[in-house]
Amino acid sequence: MQSQDKYRIALLSAYAIAIHSFENLLPTPIPWLRLGIANIITLATLMLYGFRAAMMVTLIRVILSSIFIGTFLGPGFIMSFCGGVSSTAAMGITFSLFPRLFGPVGLSLIGALFHNVSQLFIAYLLFVRQLEAILIVTPLLLLLGIITGVVNGVIGGMFVKNISEESPDTSR
Repeated sequence: MQSQDKYRIALLSAYAIAIHSFENLLPTPIPWLRLGIANIITLATLMLYGFRAAMMVTLIRVILSSIFIGTFLGPGFIMSFCGGVSSTAAMGITFSLFPRLFGPVGLSLIGALFHNVSQLFIAYLLFVRQLEAILIVTPLLLLLGIITGVVNGVIGGMFVKNISEESPDTSR
């Protein structure tokens, strides 16, 4: 990995951590519900620099953010880690298999779906152990995931377009 790539990953990770920290300050109707706006950075990183860079940004964001806010290795960290890794992996696999079929909104929707489903699975497996409770919140989470997936995809697409226009040397 070149030093320029390390610099880009560090800078994008810092952006993701800052956005994640800001998002934690926003009030939400349900305490554990987040919009996932830091995933915009992961999406842009995937599209501009590839899967490896996107996964690194996700891991750095999740680990450092949890250390900063004091949730490292707690339930919030486990949920965020599993959601982030599965989301990034799903977007990365989709983007590598179908690079021209899915744009930023489609990739973001795939990421949102995998993020929510993996968190529901982990919540059931480790914490809740009541399928009925998981099934009750699933439609709400999936609906909110669709909405935030579209919004994050649109913003991520604009971000990628602006970066691509400014820096013609971006490569996957």
